Amino acid sequence: MNSKIERLVLDALPMTIYSVDLDGRIIYLNRSWSRFAQANGAPTELCDERAVYGATIWDAISDTTVRAQLEVAMVTLREGRATSLSWEFPCSSPTEERIFLMQVSALIDGSDVTGYVFSTVDITPSHRSREVLIDTGMALARTISVDRVLHEVSQQLRRAMACDAVVIGLADGGHTTLRLVHQSGFAAHDEARLETRLTPVWLEALASGQVVTHSSSEGIEITAPMTSSDGVLGAVTLVVTTPPPPHRLDEARRVLATVAAETAAAIERAWLVRRVGEKRRLEAIGEVSAGVAHELRNPLFGISSAAQLLRFRVKDDPVVEKNVGRILREVERLNSMVTSLLEYGRPSPINLVPGNPDAVWDDVIENQRGRLESRALVLHRMRGEPPARCSIDSPQLAQVLINLLVNAIDAAVEGSDLTLQTSTLPTGAWRCRLHNGGPAIPPDALARVFEIFFSTKPGGTGIGLALCKRIIEEHGGSITLESSPDSGTTAQIILPPA
Repeated sequence: MNSKIERLVLDALPMTIYSVDLDGRIIYLNRSWSRFAQANGAPTELCDERAVYGATIWDAISDTTVRAQLEVAMVTLREGRATSLSWEFPCSSPTEERIFLMQVSALIDGSDVTGYVFSTVDITPSHRSREVLIDTGMALARTISVDRVLHEVSQQLRRAMACDAVVIGLADGGHTTLRLVHQSGFAAHDEARLETRLTPVWLEALASGQVVTHSSSEGIEITAPMTSSDGVLGAVTLVVTTPPPPHRLDEARRVLATVAAETAAAIERAWLVRRVGEKRRLEAIGEVSAGVAHELRNPLFGISSAAQLLRFRVKDDPVVEKNVGRILREVERLNSMVTSLLEYGRPSPINLVPGNPDAVWDDVIENQRGRLESRALVLHRMRGEPPARCSIDSPQLAQVLINLLVNAIDAAVEGSDLTLQTSTLPTGAWRCRLHNGGPAIPPDALARVFEIFFSTKPGGTGIGLALCKRIIEEHGGSITLESSPDSGTTAQIILPPA
């Protein structure tokens, strides 16, 4: 310690460094000792480094566990079984509990150990970061709902990362846009503005696959993408009002990237469990429906035969003829429902082969041309390029498209226009949007349109859209309906690439 330069370097270090002889008497302190002692409420005499020289470290240690740990470390170093040892220890100050890393190394002169060098550094932020990773991992390890996942992640990040706000966005079915699904730290009325402002940042993080950092009027924004094996899931943004030092910012970026990956896995798991539960429920409904349909067929056939025989026997009675006609029409309607129930309850095995869904639309439109013309409707077709290539079962996909087109025709105002727009997304997925400007579907009904036996059409069976949903999901895709009084109703289908 005779060199002035060495002394200056050691004094400049942010960590506390001191050395002792073999008996534990202090022979050197750097200037960080005084700052450390003052910050942790030490007596005034221990804050003056000149007064500490020659004192023994044992006088300052009352905790028997800490004393025993130091003694073991010093014996281990003196016997040459290690050159340095380190461990973490808590240190309470008047304002908070902090975590420090202690490292003890041997002072060696030739082959003899002549003393020990102690260094302590504050690792509280790193310790908290490690805690948030452990706590978040444990919290998300069990399968929970998506809402609970988002709440848990937001809570852990705000607790351990000392951030002022957390905002999470999830991708839509086409992975083309993100919508804000959770935020903590902002007022509820700011959510629309937040989504608009953060969407470009989220898309930047997703495009690069890396954590991105931006400065805004709110502070420093750190955004990590959330991705899975199936593609884009979303992004999570931390907002820190007071800019952290560079090394803390780098650490926050690393922690957020890990938490984002854990969150993506938890969301995927929650979605999978929900899909499996929904599939089992629909399978049970399908089995019951098929059983009911099978039992109804024979009685309906008997009613139809008896009605036709009655019509033949009393064909000159107009009253009987009228009522028999009504019976036959109702039997035909019930037969149609039974057929739909059997289709839903005992679906044909799906046979997926690579193909272009737009070609299926071409056939459907051509076959339904007469229905369009009967209501003086004009279908505007916009086809995207390049052509999509998806794994499809053409007959079953055609069944879905026919159902959507017939529903759109029935809902549209006579003499109005329909719009069909198909496109190939950057991921290779195929998307189609069929729009009509008819009356909007009420919000309470819109939430239930894909439930079996629910229908908004007079005389509807409520099976068509439920069957469409199942067929599209068997293709690995998604189907949604959007409806508002201002813009009408739009049906959207997204199919993954082959």
